[in-house]
Amino acid sequence: MYKGVRALLLAAGLGTRLRPLTDQWPKCLMPICKRPLLEYWLHTLYNVGVQKVLVNTHFHADQVNAFLDREQFSSWVKSVYEPELLGTAGSLRANFEYFNGHTTLLIHADNWCICDFGAFLSYHLKQRPANCLVTMMTFDTNTPHSCGVVETDDQGVVVAFHEKVTNPPGKLANAAVYLLEPQVIEWLRCHPEVVDFSAEVIPQFIGRIATWHNTGILRDIGTLPELRAAQNDPMPQYYWTGEDEWQKKFRSSSVFADLLCIL
Repeated sequence: MYKGVRALLLAAGLGTRLRPLTDQWPKCLMPICKRPLLEYWLHTLYNVGVQKVLVNTHFHADQVNAFLDREQFSSWVKSVYEPELLGTAGSLRANFEYFNGHTTLLIHADNWCICDFGAFLSYHLKQRPANCLVTMMTFDTNTPHSCGVVETDDQGVVVAFHEKVTNPPGKLANAAVYLLEPQVIEWLRCHPEVVDFSAEVIPQFIGRIATWHNTGILRDIGTLPELRAAQNDPMPQYYWTGEDEWQKKFRSSSVFADLLCIL
């Protein structure tokens, strides 16, 4: 288990591509087979023993906080509100004291991900090349022009990165799930002008980013077709099987009914 690892789940986005669904409900709580996406992420982290998790909030923060204010999350998951969006790198820097000195998981929580997450953590902590400070999860994409595409050497270390360019050289894509060593967090503290992780941090660490390939499922559910497709994916083993008051209200609400109609 990986009790020393801390995680930041980025859940503050506006979800503009999913409007009108996100006019009333946050993207990170969109249902996949009748459970919110964020709950799957928390289940994944709990399953591998990550016991310190921070969730950033902004859009529909009240709904996200109500979701998190439940018995199964109260002792190990905290939320932090951003009155103005800080950007993926800015959120890490704003919570420097929380992550300082720890291996940090940085996760875009609007992605639907099924893989052997324990193997991802084990690779970073025990097998990555010694000079690498970051491990990036990768996947094969059918739409490389809309992703960050990476080129790697024979050790799987990133030697070039192409963020959403026309005709990228391949389909090996950044899954926006990273493991970061403390030196990266310290670097962010020393560069207050840096806001975006993909555009501004990754280029600074080329040659020091290992990759771990997800052969399972990775979807950006920020579009309606991908959110629909996720409903038919094989579900991971799940053991929070009971329904508490939040879940009952969610399933009986007009919000949940409207979402299912649109999907």
